[in-house]
Amino acid sequence: MLVSRRTVLAQAAAAAVLAPGLARAAADPLVLHKSLICLDTHLDMPANLARPGWNVMERHDVDQDFTQVDYPRMIEGGLDGGFFSIYTPQAPVTPEGMSAMRDAAFLRAAEIREMVAANPQKFELAFLPEDAARIAAAGKIIVFQSIENSGILGNDVTLLRSFYKLGVRMAGPIHFLNNQLGDSATDKRQWGGLSPLGRDFVREANNLGVVLDASHSSDDVFDQMMDLSRSAIICSHSGCRAVHDHPRNLDDARIKRLAAAGSTIQINSYNEYLVTVPPDPARDKARREARSRMRNLGTMTAEQATATVRAVAAELHAIDKQYPAPRADFEEYMKHVMHALDLVGPDHVGVGADWDGGGGVNGMNDVSKIPRITERLIKAGYSERQLSNFWSGNALRVLGMAHAKRQQG
Repeated sequence: MLVSRRTVLAQAAAAAVLAPGLARAAADPLVLHKSLICLDTHLDMPANLARPGWNVMERHDVDQDFTQVDYPRMIEGGLDGGFFSIYTPQAPVTPEGMSAMRDAAFLRAAEIREMVAANPQKFELAFLPEDAARIAAAGKIIVFQSIENSGILGNDVTLLRSFYKLGVRMAGPIHFLNNQLGDSATDKRQWGGLSPLGRDFVREANNLGVVLDASHSSDDVFDQMMDLSRSAIICSHSGCRAVHDHPRNLDDARIKRLAAAGSTIQINSYNEYLVTVPPDPARDKARREARSRMRNLGTMTAEQATATVRAVAAELHAIDKQYPAPRADFEEYMKHVMHALDLVGPDHVGVGADWDGGGGVNGMNDVSKIPRITERLIKAGYSERQLSNFWSGNALRVLGMAHAKRQQG
């Protein structure tokens, strides 16, 4: 049964009378968790909105259709919303490739707005930090929007203004591959950081009040965005290199620099960024071939798409049994969370688990399980105020900083 936010708040208030502060939290961590405004700064769920037969209002199962975020599981897990990503895979940096990316991104933005319009009692678009509390109090899901891979802008970064008008308030310049804006953390060095156009992108984002997101960017891009940006940048879904040495993770010096600027690192749960997965060409080939059968889901009927996805899911489970690979668990994820908290404190750490984008670990494989994080932090002694900042206050503060320093009306 889905429980409304008002009911949860009433339960929390009643619990507070009997057991204030951390004693209340220890008595029922789930009640405290659901009384907080909990946001995830990187939700790839919009990629599922165009899938025939997939409905955000229905409960799904990650083992059957790969998806990790829907309305019922958000309510169960106390996830009040976050930044819903307009993600577009990197295409060739050609006029044709960039045009295709731009069109796909506008379509994804439209799909997000259509989701909200179709369910106005359950979802609401958010544009400013103060919108979050108001929308949560109304019992609705908070829908901020972000761009993952601003290569969609082509060679005209002023196109970001159109996305801003649609609601985008966070944007990362780069994804897995280098593009016309700069170098990726997981590609060969091309620009030595930001390209000249990438520097223009930083200025445009600053002028609009769009938070710059350094996740996926190379260390050089991180450093240069920190140097150039008038406002604090963010890492919306990253990990700690000191815990697991991967180029997508941040080293301690950069995490400290992020915090010193008033910002936050939001911890990712993507398996390869948490544990080492040795190469296995046979496994990778088998998985690619299985997933290739889902390329044309958009052309299928709902029944065909659902059957195809379930068949591929079963095939992938069989492949994983045949070619077992290390899989991170909840403890591996929490090592990154606790390292960041120990390093810079609860005012500079949060959650960006990369749901529906490859995130999820054993023991926390969809958003319904995120109360485990709060339970662990309560046991570690973090206060309700600190948990509130961890779950939403830190990210909203960074958004407020960007908005305060914007120049364009």
